[in-house]
Amino acid sequence: MDLILWRHAEAVDLDLVGDDMMRYLTPRGDKQARRVADWLDRQMPDGAKVLVSPAVRAEQTASALGRKFKISAALAPLATPEQLLELVQWPHGKGCVLVVGHQPTLGKVIAQLLGLHDSECALKKGALWWLRYRERDGVGQTVVVTVQSPEVL
Repeated sequence: MDLILWRHAEAVDLDLVGDDMMRYLTPRGDKQARRVADWLDRQMPDGAKVLVSPAVRAEQTASALGRKFKISAALAPLATPEQLLELVQWPHGKGCVLVVGHQPTLGKVIAQLLGLHDSECALKKGALWWLRYRERDGVGQTVVVTVQSPEVL
């Protein structure tokens, strides 16, 4: 199973809109989302599932990819790693799943899957981590396929 965790791109400050769920992408965030989406569209299998937080900034980030996606409350800001992993059926889900979500949830999932001692891993806005579950000699492993940031694409 492949799991791609994509943090939403840069969004306006909460003070500007007053509701965290309504925060939308800045012009810089639009560029970040398009850069990563262009790269991701070339790399990601056609049949991949795309699951997105109901926050406007996450939906806008996912829309840059130009693929169909499903919105899930299990990916909303402050969702738990357990909610995310259950939604994607890690590690026994099939194929490739892309999740567009938020910190600190995504960072906590990465830290948990990689066995890091820190409770979370930092993800820059617009960045993604591509993880793969595999079994070798009967032992399950999580492998980092790639980490991408909009600034380097």
